[in-house]
Amino acid sequence: MGGELGDTVNQLAKEYNASQQDYRVIPVYKGTYVETLTAGIAAFRAGESPNILQVADVGAATIINAPGVAKPVQDILVSAGYDFNSKDYIAGVRNFYADNQGKMIGMPFNSSTPVLYYNKDILGKIGAQPPKTYEEMEQVAARLKDAGYAGFSQSLTPWIMFENFKSRHNLPLADQNNGYEGPATKLMFNTPDMRMHFNKLKAWKDKGYYKYYGSDWDANQTPFEREEVAMWMGSSGSFGGLKNRVTFNLGTTYLPYWDSVNHNAGRTFIGGAALFALNGHPKAEEKGVASFFHYLTKADTQVFWHKSTGYVPVTEAAYEQAKASGYYTAQPDAEVGVKQLSLPGGDWTRGYRLGFYPQIQQVMHREFDNIFAGTRSVEDSFETIEKESSVLLKRFARTVK
Repeated sequence: MGGELGDTVNQLAKEYNASQQDYRVIPVYKGTYVETLTAGIAAFRAGESPNILQVADVGAATIINAPGVAKPVQDILVSAGYDFNSKDYIAGVRNFYADNQGKMIGMPFNSSTPVLYYNKDILGKIGAQPPKTYEEMEQVAARLKDAGYAGFSQSLTPWIMFENFKSRHNLPLADQNNGYEGPATKLMFNTPDMRMHFNKLKAWKDKGYYKYYGSDWDANQTPFEREEVAMWMGSSGSFGGLKNRVTFNLGTTYLPYWDSVNHNAGRTFIGGAALFALNGHPKAEEKGVASFFHYLTKADTQVFWHKSTGYVPVTEAAYEQAKASGYYTAQPDAEVGVKQLSLPGGDWTRGYRLGFYPQIQQVMHREFDNIFAGTRSVEDSFETIEKESSVLLKRFARTVK
């Protein structure tokens, strides 16, 4: 993690190092999530791996399915003498980095979920409340267009408009139980619900209700900060930076859902990343990894991380401590992501495990560009995504047999 988040990570390491004399953690920045994962796997093969590797949600299948690479965090902690109970973690977090038996492989760290940010001042001008559903979004966006504003934009389209569309509506995302029971070979992407949703998005873009600025995260977030767009769907982990940068009254609420698809919409998936302990190190160093992981999950540490960044506290104890401190009374919007992750779940809200998913996301980004540029229909682009993702998923499945 770079920038302000990198500074906060460095501070956590510095404070851990000062808290005891047995171990020293040295954070090393290796670039983007994909670059870090690539470097970590290469280092492991060369026998020079780090003790801990930060891996994003999209890379979880790669690290978990790579034989002998990661040692489950649950085993690391228990063997070092620490108490471990997966139910200490909030509902939307505990299963995402676990295997199909529920054993936690990765240690959730910078966990977030997509939420709807909105400009209270702009919505106040038209006398509107933030929409709970996409049906309401269409009505509010039309009124905003008449008032001279674009309704909404969103960053990382695959995360928000595919992965979390499926989770919010409790719909399957891939075969093999979303990839938990074995390597998935088919995405549930080219489905009636998804085609309906994207045809709506395209129609809204053509009417000026919705703005699509491509695959770059900041390109979709910045117009919201400039008050050109009234609402933005982004990471709950962006809250800390946003509240310090914008001059308008900032609001946060749950990610919208289609009432016509699922009236009882539930929790979303987490995003962000987890920390994985890599095999091949001396037992003494594994105890150091366990010590650091234990430090990171302490309520005090989690609350500091939560308040500093906007990422959710990953344990129930940290969440309760944040509430008891009065933080959510002063900053109620900071609680939205945690509350959304604590909504009722269903058969398909546990998470997903998709091989070569970073490459699949690139296919999606390319076809989303085509859809919103008007050069291809939703139906044609979805067929392409289905075909190319199937090739990548099956190739990954062959690598882990």
